[in-house]
Amino acid sequence: MTRTKVTSEEALAFHLEPTPGKFEITATVPMTTQRDLSLAYSPGVAVPCEAIAADPQLAYDYTNKGNLVAVISNGTAVLGLGNLGALASKPVMEGKAVLFKRFADVNSIDIELDTEDTEAIISAIKLMEPTFGGINLEDIKAPECFIIEQRLKEEMDIPVFHDDQHGTAVICAAGLLNALKISGKKIEDVRIVLNGAGAAGIACLELLKSMGAQHNNCIMCDTKGVIYQGRAEGMNQWKSAHAANTETRTLAEAMSGADVFLGVSVKGAVTADMVASMADDPVIFAMANPDPEITPEEAHAVRADAIVATGRSDYPNQVNNVLGFPYLFRGALDINARAINDEMKIACAHALANLAREDVPDEVALAYGKNLSFGRDYIIPTPFDPRLIHRIPPAVARAGMDTGVARRPIIDMEAYEQGLKSRLDPTANIMRGINTRARANQARMIFAEGDDPKVLRAAVMYQRQGLGKALVVGRADDVKQKLIAAGLEDATRELEIVNAANTQHLDLYKSYLYERLQRRGFDSKDIHRLAARDRHVFASLMLAHGHGDGLVTGATRKSAHVLDRINHVFDANAEGGATGITALLHKGRIVLIGDTLVHEWPEAEDLANIAESGARVARHLGMEPRVAFVSFSTFGYPVSERAEKMQQAPDVLDARGVDFEYEGEMAVDVAMNAESQKNYPFSRLTGPANILIVPARHSASISVKLMQEMAGATVIGPILTGLDQSIQIASSTSTTNDILNMAILAACKIGG
Repeated sequence: MTRTKVTSEEALAFHLEPTPGKFEITATVPMTTQRDLSLAYSPGVAVPCEAIAADPQLAYDYTNKGNLVAVISNGTAVLGLGNLGALASKPVMEGKAVLFKRFADVNSIDIELDTEDTEAIISAIKLMEPTFGGINLEDIKAPECFIIEQRLKEEMDIPVFHDDQHGTAVICAAGLLNALKISGKKIEDVRIVLNGAGAAGIACLELLKSMGAQHNNCIMCDTKGVIYQGRAEGMNQWKSAHAANTETRTLAEAMSGADVFLGVSVKGAVTADMVASMADDPVIFAMANPDPEITPEEAHAVRADAIVATGRSDYPNQVNNVLGFPYLFRGALDINARAINDEMKIACAHALANLAREDVPDEVALAYGKNLSFGRDYIIPTPFDPRLIHRIPPAVARAGMDTGVARRPIIDMEAYEQGLKSRLDPTANIMRGINTRARANQARMIFAEGDDPKVLRAAVMYQRQGLGKALVVGRADDVKQKLIAAGLEDATRELEIVNAANTQHLDLYKSYLYERLQRRGFDSKDIHRLAARDRHVFASLMLAHGHGDGLVTGATRKSAHVLDRINHVFDANAEGGATGITALLHKGRIVLIGDTLVHEWPEAEDLANIAESGARVARHLGMEPRVAFVSFSTFGYPVSERAEKMQQAPDVLDARGVDFEYEGEMAVDVAMNAESQKNYPFSRLTGPANILIVPARHSASISVKLMQEMAGATVIGPILTGLDQSIQIASSTSTTNDILNMAILAACKIGG
């Protein structure tokens, strides 16, 4: 399996750029006029203040309380790093806040409390109850975490959830339900051994017992061995609650004949002999991070019948908390819950288990680069399954309503589920799928501009993320100096640097180029200068001869210049069928615009070609194409000669019999706004367009740059399509991440 390498420099740059940290606050109401300010603040704000004072429940209507969670830590147990302190825990808490938003559209604020005084922490959190709809405790060491959570649950009237405990427990329970189903065993009958008597381990065992596991069938172990009735050393009240009536004293003894092993301890805690001694069809959840108690390879070497899960994303069956906490809080917030109780956690576990038993959608298989089906290597849903958002919260909400913790029960559950679907950000899954496909392809990517630091960083990231081999065109000493200046000195030994001086193929390249250009006014000296000194031409020649699988260029020169150079080697022009499609990602939507690169003033036939190119790109991205030929007019009004070709292009597609939706001509608001579309019931579009074909290259460029500058849209492209080879041209204003994205598109052959 490919292991992704993340360097310290990359991690720091990720947190530094484009702005420090991982999220920001944006307004959801207009704040432009004096009237806006008067409504948002004084005097208008007094009205909801008085309403809430009279009825506190109205805070859920007039403020963001109902969709706001605090992620709180004091930094005493940061990841596996120990007590780093409150301030050093902030990157983790910011990350948790981002995950809440990404996976369940829950707004979240991180709060770091600079104290280890349990009473002070409890007091501080209680005082914040009016602000938040829920509290997520994180990275607080045991046993203080037990005391803090229990007290807050007793004394606060909003959900309090320590994810280190219960998040792991819920996902573990979901996986175990399915593992036992496969092995034909029942939870009330199986013998369970848990190693690691910390917060997560204790919570796992408590939840499983509440789901039917028998007390004396469950043996908990810590660093001193089995926790048995009568043991005095290294005990506390939470361990004592799980002391079993058993004669076993060591982990090895406990594992003999056991059906299930749950590990939240340390690397190497479980040996092959221990696994060999377990019962038939053993279930092994080795969840220690970053390295499990025993690897799946080691376990399967002695027990082919074992069902194995870990905490790692590079093995099947990842026990990942992100499958739980976002959706638990989504369901709890949506019923204005007073708590997240055991019934809600169990409902979450059952919903996750049931989801894994269903057919996996195509987009999930596409994202992971393989077909997934319920079985020994797929007992837990993947974190990027788009069904999670509308399947798990309703189950949690129902359990909350059934157990009386809901302040506002959901009346129309079907409408609620449909509303949850609209919260899903499709762009994230699309980008995930592209990355996975690129990693599977392992393309040798040519980075033509090895003299640019941004390009070099992108090349390093491409290779270190396991996407494939990076081939950098440049002078070795220059590349090395720039890598050192960028803090990437160790990468000088990783990248393959290619140039005219060190290639054995220069004569071959020149011969090929001379044959193409000899009747276009180029002599042998011109050919030598182009092949040996122009990096865009040299890189294109590498690609043309199969000495690379894809090419990224354009970060240092204008796209027109780069396209001209590429045309010396390929027919990357309108006559050759080339087009440029740009993807705009903004607020959960992705829209393709064409042609942004090749056609200066396309006619109806050209526009139809561009539409077909856009549809191919859309399908490569996992989207079902809906094309709109856009203009300032809609279906013939106002009348204008300039709109005629936009009216004619759909007729061209009619004659071709294409297999995607298209319509035009139409204004942009009619193309993209579902409400506006209702005024034109004869339109062939079944929903908002996701591909806009514009009248000319200048209007395409204006549209893209306006969205980028005014709306902050993420721009990917232009994506060069219609060539036999995979070439992508980055913008001269591209960031390192933009260049990397273009390389990933080239690796996936999106433009093919």
